Amino acid sequence: MVKGIPSEGEYFVREDAEHKRRIALEMKKVMAEEQARALRELHYMHCPKCGMPLQEVDYGKVHVDACFNCGGIFLDKDDIGVIAAPQQKGIMGAILNWFKDETQRPPR
Repeated sequence: MVKGIPSEGEYFVREDAEHKRRIALEMKKVMAEEQARALRELHYMHCPKCGMPLQEVDYGKVHVDACFNCGGIFLDKDDIGVIAAPQQKGIMGAILNWFKDETQRPPR
């Protein structure tokens, strides 16, 4: 054996270890995907408070998920921005509200 050059046995040991590492990483990825899928099936459209099924309900421009068991209301990621859009106040806001389309006005 020449100094700095691995023997044939060392080469195959390293190749076998690398192969086993790749297999382990692939198995970890598959298991993570399966676990994520199982969690989604278990929790998707179920109330986080009581576990009962959620129903999609229209609230103005957004669809909210409502639990009729505990009364919880749950929003998707971008819905809070639509619901809590800044309202114009004062005289100018009142004048601009006259010209708004009826479907864009907030519920009273």
